[in-house]
Amino acid sequence: MNDKKRLLPVPTADQHGYCLLLSLWAVLSVLSPRETAAQATGNNGAPRLVVSILVDQLRADYLDAFMPLYGENGFKKLLREGRIYSQADYPMACPDLASAAATFATGAAPSSHGIVGRRWIDRKTLRPIFCVDDATKSVTDRSSAIHLNVSTIGDELKIASQGKAMVYAVAPMREAAVLTAGHAADAAIWIDDNTGRWTTSSYYGGLPSFAGVRNSVSDIVNQPDKLQWTPTSDLVGNFSYFLSGGMKKPFSHRLKGDNRFALFKTSGLVNDEVAATVETLVGSTVMGSDAVPDHLAVTFYAGIYAGETEDAASMELQDTYVRLDKALERVITAVERKTGRNNALFVLTSTGYATESQTDLSTYRIPTGTFDVQRASALLNIYLTAIYGQGNYIEASLGTQFYLNHKLINDKQISLSELLQRTEDFLVQLEGVKNVFTSKRLIQGAWTPGISKIRGGYNPQCSGDVMIEVSPGWHYTNSQTGERRYVRESYIPYPIIFWGADIEAQTIGTPVTVDCIAPTLSKAMRIRAPNACAAAPLF
Repeated sequence: MNDKKRLLPVPTADQHGYCLLLSLWAVLSVLSPRETAAQATGNNGAPRLVVSILVDQLRADYLDAFMPLYGENGFKKLLREGRIYSQADYPMACPDLASAAATFATGAAPSSHGIVGRRWIDRKTLRPIFCVDDATKSVTDRSSAIHLNVSTIGDELKIASQGKAMVYAVAPMREAAVLTAGHAADAAIWIDDNTGRWTTSSYYGGLPSFAGVRNSVSDIVNQPDKLQWTPTSDLVGNFSYFLSGGMKKPFSHRLKGDNRFALFKTSGLVNDEVAATVETLVGSTVMGSDAVPDHLAVTFYAGIYAGETEDAASMELQDTYVRLDKALERVITAVERKTGRNNALFVLTSTGYATESQTDLSTYRIPTGTFDVQRASALLNIYLTAIYGQGNYIEASLGTQFYLNHKLINDKQISLSELLQRTEDFLVQLEGVKNVFTSKRLIQGAWTPGISKIRGGYNPQCSGDVMIEVSPGWHYTNSQTGERRYVRESYIPYPIIFWGADIEAQTIGTPVTVDCIAPTLSKAMRIRAPNACAAAPLF
C-alpha cells in the first residue's frame, strides 16, 4: 500500500494551481446565485435579516400600562435590551396607516412620496382613489405601488444586491403590505376582506408558496364559522388600566356575517395570524441564511375593535396588547433561531395616530361643535359666485380639503392667487375653523410654527387646493364622503426601538422622527438610503 502511494505522481506547482482552480469552479458551480454573491462580496458586518415592524396605532401609554400582562420575551425583551428612542414623531400632520407606512418605508414625507393618506381625490375623475389601487389592473387584482413616487428600503436593497436579496411584506391591511413592500419586493401579502385568505397582486408575481401553506392550515380560512374572540389570558379580565373600567366580565365576540373578516382584522386575533404567517415564511424560505441581507416588513394591529370606543372596548384593548406581545415573541424567536441575534436587526415603531373616542364634550361644558364640510363648501361657492359670477368653483371635497375647479377659473381668467386669498379670508371666519392653508401658502408662504408638518403632508398632485384645520374638540362631517371625525391635537406617545445586531441597551429622550428609520436601516445594510430620504441615520 505504501509502495503504491509512492508511485503516484507528485503534482508540480503549476498543477497545484490548476487543481485549486478546478476545485473552486466545482464549488461555485453548485452554489445558488445568492450564495455566489454572498461569498463574492461578503456583507461587511451587515445583518443577514432586517425586520421592520410597524404597529398600527401603538401607544406608549398603553404599552407601559399593560406591562404586568406581558411575557419576558416580547415587549419586555425589546425594552430591556434594545436601543429606545422614547420621543418619536412623524414629519407630517395627521398620519394614517397609509401615509405612515409609506414614510416608514421611504424615509420621506408625503410631500415627496405622494401617499398623503388612504384616499385622495383623483382630479381627472373627481372621485376618491385608494392609495394602492391600480386602474391598469382588473377589479380582482388591482393593487400595486403605482402611486408611491419614490423608492423604499426594500427597493434599494434589491438594487444593491442586483435582485438577489429577498424582500417580503406581511400585513393585515392591503395598503400597509404594498407600501412597506415597495415596487421591487418579492411579494406583499395581506388578508382578504372577503375570504380571510392571505392574498397578493400579480404586480408581485403571484402568491408565494409560504402564504399558500398558511392558507391551507389556517382556521380562519378553513373554519370561518367558528371565529370567536375571547381573552387569551384570565389576567386580562382581572386587570384594568382605564378609570371607567373596573372589573369586567371576560368578553366574547362571535365574528360572523359578511364583514367577519374585516372585523377579524380589527381584533387582537389578527396579530396571532400575522405571527403564524411570519413563522411559516422564516421557516420555509432561505431568508437570513447567507451574507446577502434580506428585508422583512411586518405590520401588526393595536387599535380599537370594530370602531368601538375605548371605554366600551377596554378589555379588548388589553387583550390586543397581550396578543401583540406574544406575536412579537414568536417573530423574534423564529428569526433568532434562524439567524442568531447578532445577524438580525429589528426595528419597531407605531403609525403615530389612534382612533379617538366620540365623547360628547358638551356634557362636561367643554367647548365643542360640529363643522359641516359640505355646508362650508356651499357657503364658499356662494361667496365666490358673488365676486366672480356664476359657476361651480369647488369640484370636490375629501376630509376637510377642497379641490377647486381649475378649468372654470382659467376660462374666467380669474387670478388663482387672488381667489385662494379670498377663500382663505372667508373660511377662516367660519365657526369651528382654527386655520386655513391654501396651496399657495404651503408652497410659497413664509415659515410659521407648525406649518412644517402641514407642508410635509401636502402634495400638489393629490392634495386639495384648500386645507381647513378644524378647532380641537370639534367634530367635522363630510356628507359627500360619509366621514365623521373628532379633532384632537393631543400628542400620541410612542417609541422607536432597535434590537439585535450587537445593539447595546440604551434609552434616548431626544425627539426624533420616523423618517430617520430608513437611512438607519440602510446604513446597517451597507446600501444607499431611499432616493427621497433626506434624514440622517440615528446611529
